[in-house]
Amino acid sequence: MLAFQKFQHDLAQHLRDPHHTPRPFGVPARRMAVYNELLFNNICGFVDSCFPVCRQMLGEGPWRRLCRTFYRDWPSHTPWFREIPREFVRYLSEHAIAQPLPRWLADLAHYEWTELVVDVMDVSLPAHDPRGDLMQAPVLLNPARIDVVSEWPVHRMGQNWQTRKPEPTFLVVFRDAHHEVKFTEINAVTAHVITLLDSGLTGQQTFAQLAHEMGHPDPDALQGFGQQLLISLREQGVLLGTRT
Repeated sequence: MLAFQKFQHDLAQHLRDPHHTPRPFGVPARRMAVYNELLFNNICGFVDSCFPVCRQMLGEGPWRRLCRTFYRDWPSHTPWFREIPREFVRYLSEHAIAQPLPRWLADLAHYEWTELVVDVMDVSLPAHDPRGDLMQAPVLLNPARIDVVSEWPVHRMGQNWQTRKPEPTFLVVFRDAHHEVKFTEINAVTAHVITLLDSGLTGQQTFAQLAHEMGHPDPDALQGFGQQLLISLREQGVLLGTRT
């Protein structure tokens, strides 16, 4: 290894873990301390701003320790600062973290991250009819949308409320016509309906398939229920109309 490459390696190791790795030879301690603090605070700034509920519920001390181990241990390869929150979500889900953490933390972080992603999502709308017949034509779902499946009721969690028991939760996080990020809670059946609609089916085809899968005794009644469900999803902004 060349001398300059060794210096870069030693510098990177020290920046990731300044409390346990010596700074490179010849670098003044005071300057190194300023650089250490600047980089760590810069990374933490992106994490703090994306996950305010996680930070609030975990508490400042444990949260700062978690940020430190993320900064030290996670081999993030993205050059984009905006991708740091995604890497933090991956860290919580995939890395063996020694620090004791609540079981719901990874799911809550993923939910908070989806709000950021939907807010900045760059999508274009295909040609569609906002008043089209949702049962007879292929349905267009809102493309500025992420469907969330969680073991915990992450949308209700906050400093004044948390749970110790899992509760399967289905959410749609979407951006409405006014460019505001919203969510709606749905059930497992509606989540499956949305998946079927995403494949380009009409409402009628979707609920016919659902009736077959469920062995429903009255498929016609299910069609009536389905029409009302689709109208409700359109009114909320989860779906936009029919494809043209």
